[in-house]
Amino acid sequence: MPPSIALRMNHALPAERPQSRRRSTGGTPIDRLLRVGREVRFAQGARLFDEGGHADRFWIVRDGTLALDLHVPGRRAPVVETLGVGDLVGWSWLYEPYVWQFGAEAVTPLRAYEFDAVAVRHGGPPGRAKPRVGACLHDAEFGRVVEHWVGRVLAHRLRAARTRLLDLYGPYASGGA
Repeated sequence: MPPSIALRMNHALPAERPQSRRRSTGGTPIDRLLRVGREVRFAQGARLFDEGGHADRFWIVRDGTLALDLHVPGRRAPVVETLGVGDLVGWSWLYEPYVWQFGAEAVTPLRAYEFDAVAVRHGGPPGRAKPRVGACLHDAEFGRVVEHWVGRVLAHRLRAARTRLLDLYGPYASGGA
């Protein structure tokens, strides 16, 4: 991973470990997480996931933008938030029942790091020879950092969704409700 990507990702996943512990535990949370990720690309207009689908992965945007949207019966799905470089895409993978709460579509061509949710939560599916470098359940401190990060993102996304929906459908809405 180029150093410039690591610097831009610092707002996505904070490096909360003291320097002395980084050597003994395999690096910062960012380093450890990136070891279980892979690079992917999405064309403009591609759907990453749909609301109500099974949340089995998540992404950190490397380049491009995507829109989070919300299904509203009888209407076109409103965009709740637009995400870009360094942003976490998806939080539903961490919390049961692992179902997407929003949908996501690439607004521009998109490059991202993709992470297998099971590998990050549990250390990988049974029988797979993937190291447990990022397993939240097997490393309490790593799990705490990841849950804190995702919790902050979740709180922000819910505030953004509420604000956007009030703007679209509230009594003085600009969306023509």
